Amino acid sequence: MALTDLSLEELETYRPDVAEPADFDAFWQRTITEARASATPPTLVAAETPVNRLIVEDLTFSGFGGDPIRAWVTRPDSEEPLPAVVEYIGYGGGRGIPGERLQWAASGYVHVLMDTRGQGSNWGSGGDTPDPHGSGSASTGFMTRGIEDPETYYYRRVFTDAVRAIDTVRELPFVRADRVSVTGGSQGGGISIAAAALHPDVFAVMPDVPFLCHFRRSVERTPEPPYVEIERYLAVHRGRIQQVFETLSYFDGVNFARRIHQPALFSAALMDGIVLPSSVYAAYNHLASTDTEIEAYLFNGHEGGQAAQWVRQARWLAERV
Repeated sequence: MALTDLSLEELETYRPDVAEPADFDAFWQRTITEARASATPPTLVAAETPVNRLIVEDLTFSGFGGDPIRAWVTRPDSEEPLPAVVEYIGYGGGRGIPGERLQWAASGYVHVLMDTRGQGSNWGSGGDTPDPHGSGSASTGFMTRGIEDPETYYYRRVFTDAVRAIDTVRELPFVRADRVSVTGGSQGGGISIAAAALHPDVFAVMPDVPFLCHFRRSVERTPEPPYVEIERYLAVHRGRIQQVFETLSYFDGVNFARRIHQPALFSAALMDGIVLPSSVYAAYNHLASTDTEIEAYLFNGHEGGQAAQWVRQARWLAERV
C-alpha cells in the first residue's frame, strides 16, 4: 500500500481552516443540558463471565433523550477509588461479551467500554444498545442518518451518550472522579475527541487513528468507506451539498479539538485509506492543550499501531495519573 495522503513533514504543519458554526457552543450546551435533565439513575449489576480475577459489571445509564445505553465496567478489586478509562468503539462494532477487553483493568484502571447505539453487527461480538430514533432518507450505514439537520444527525446522539457516560463514571464510588480519561480507535477516537471537548472534567484524551475529523477533505478524498457513504448520498441528493456540510460542521473533530485543554495523545497511520492522516493532523494541530503528542505509523494502514499503541498510551497515561 502506498502513502494515502501528505508527507509526514507536510502533516506536521497542516492546520487548515475548517468552518465552525457561530452557535457551535450554544448548540452543544443545550444538547448536553437536555440530556442531563432527562437522565434516570444508572444500574450496575454483575456480568456473567468466566473472568474471576477482575470485577466485571453491566452498566446501563441514560444517554441522549434519556435512552438507555449499555457499557461493560471491568476493574480490579480495590478498597481505594481508581483512575478510569472510558473507551468508545470503532465503526460498526459493539461492546462485545463481558471480559473481552482486559488490558486497562489489568493495568490498574477502571475500564468502561461504552456500546454505540444502533451499531454492533459489522464486526466483533455484538452490541446491546438500540437507537430508537428514526431519520430521513439515508445511504447504507450510519454516516448520513439525519444528516439534513444537526438536530437530527446520528452523531448528536452518540456524542451526547459519550458525555453522559463520563458523567456516570465520575459518580461511581470506586472511581477517582478527577482521573477519568477517554480513548478509542477510529470512530471511537472521533467520539473521544468530542467527549473531551464537551466535558471539561475529562483528565486526558487518547484518540487512536480518529475518524470524524475534517469532514470536507475526508469526504472528497478518502477512497474507502465509511466516508463514501456521504459521497454516495450527495451523488443522489445533488442540491444538499451546502446543507450537509453545514450539519457536519457541528460534529467535526477539528472544531472540538480547538476546545480541548487536557493532555492529549493522538496516533495516525500514513497508509490509512479509511481515515486520512491529514484529517487526524488537522484536529491534532488545532488542539488548545499545551501537553500533546502524536505517534505516526509510517507503514501502517487503518490498523495503526494496535497493541504497540496501547502500550504507548498506557505508559503515557501512567506518567500523568
